Amino acid sequence: MLGIALKIAPVQHRGAVNILFQLFITIGILFANLVNYGASKIHPWGWRLSLGLASLPAAFLFVGSVVIIETPASLVERNQESQGLSTLKKIRGVEDVDAEFEQIKMACEAAREVKDPFKRLMKRSSMPPLIIGVMMQVFQQFTGINAIMFYAPGREEETASPSLCPDVHKPDCNWSNPTCSFERFELSGQGLAGLVVVLVCLFVMSFAWSWGPLGWLIPSETFPLEIRTSGFACAVSSNMLFTFIIAQAFLLMMCHMRAFIFFFFAAWIVAMGLFVLFLLPETKNVPIDAMVERVWKQHPVWKRFMDDYDGKEDVKNVGMII
Repeated sequence: MLGIALKIAPVQHRGAVNILFQLFITIGILFANLVNYGASKIHPWGWRLSLGLASLPAAFLFVGSVVIIETPASLVERNQESQGLSTLKKIRGVEDVDAEFEQIKMACEAAREVKDPFKRLMKRSSMPPLIIGVMMQVFQQFTGINAIMFYAPGREEETASPSLCPDVHKPDCNWSNPTCSFERFELSGQGLAGLVVVLVCLFVMSFAWSWGPLGWLIPSETFPLEIRTSGFACAVSSNMLFTFIIAQAFLLMMCHMRAFIFFFFAAWIVAMGLFVLFLLPETKNVPIDAMVERVWKQHPVWKRFMDDYDGKEDVKNVGMII
């Protein structure tokens, strides 16, 4: 769904659409926890109600997948150019979309010429965006965000006070804006427990403003057009793999490391901060077709990987369209 949204969003609003992705995930978490909290009060069949209600968003997604509009790029790729043009006019709400549509056609033509995108992805000149895309996803998980979201309710219930509700009511700042909602915990008047909740909220809020959305945004803007699909697939697969690893390993690590588990994640946050500082280039206002000349070949580290780049992979005159 995120991929479709980014494909049909105007270039100037693509970053905001990506941020909205993070926002609506959080809204979903909020409602899921509210449902679980309410269902936990209903005995003995509350858990059945909770599972049953989970089918509602699934049903909405299913219906949406049937009626969602085709993207202009996907229509052009299937040689349905007239439908692609009318769809683009409908999405943009204006008739004058010829320039953008020509760019889409050129980008699709360039994509058709790539016969083996995964082989192209393994070329030395493709390593900078691949390394950055994968590491952004890996680092996103090693912030410890899922450890907090998965297991913090249980830990608070064990170590704090009964007034900390393990399911809902945490002032959640994961909305990608300063507004706080309630997601898992209820602030306690008992000093230390309240401080823990505040610190958790600050942590989640910081994640929502940084590694949460940017872990998805950066890979979508750095892969060249000819390897974007394969590159983004590798990045997302890395995210799912390390989400699984963190979920499976966290409890065992916490049993052995206890409080030092959080210093473990803190060390990773320092490491990923250094990675961003020295290895993540600025891509603002740089069209995808100009990434090689204006970004990779100018970067003090990544320019060393461009020695086998012959220019044939470059897609001429194609801006940040798909």
